[in-house]
Amino acid sequence: MAENIKFILASASPRRRQLLLEILSDFEVIPAVGEERADKALPPEKLVCALAENKCAEVFEKYPESVVIGCDTVVVYGGKILGKPKSAEQAKQTLEMLSGNTHSVLTGVCVRSHNKKITEYCRTQVKFNLLSDKFIENYVRGGSPMDKAGSYGIQDGGIVESYEGSYTNVVGLPVELVGRMIKEVLEDEQTCSGRRVLDN
Repeated sequence: MAENIKFILASASPRRRQLLLEILSDFEVIPAVGEERADKALPPEKLVCALAENKCAEVFEKYPESVVIGCDTVVVYGGKILGKPKSAEQAKQTLEMLSGNTHSVLTGVCVRSHNKKITEYCRTQVKFNLLSDKFIENYVRGGSPMDKAGSYGIQDGGIVESYEGSYTNVVGLPVELVGRMIKEVLEDEQTCSGRRVLDN
């Protein structure tokens, strides 16, 4: 997409890595390792943006000449923010709560270079099928919910009845939004590079 610019994904998620390959053919994965800190009293939209910015900032501090992409995804239902489950029992309770109902999935994205920082979020509405106790038990036993916000993956069969908005957002990286943000940052990089040449 751009010569001589190093791109870094500040996430260990294999799903985000796979989705980012739809936009960038070459990037490095350097996950943020710090504690996810943000004011839990923030509205969900601001919370995911703050968490994405924190992840981005941690990695950018070490690689200030790169373009860093940070993301954070949460599920919101009944005014509650549902992150990754802390136990199999919590995953089971979350799936029982979401069964047959509609919830929101929000992903905050921060793209940062040494000239520009952009932070936005994407929202998708997701309707669950009615899940039987047996289905939930087997699904949780299989381990898939444990590393996912809301305790499920939209790509896993039998769970989602329908959705409105970006599918890739629910997987963890809204491809269309991230592509636009990267393009905007790169355009600014090229403009600033041109200015530096002219100034000299």
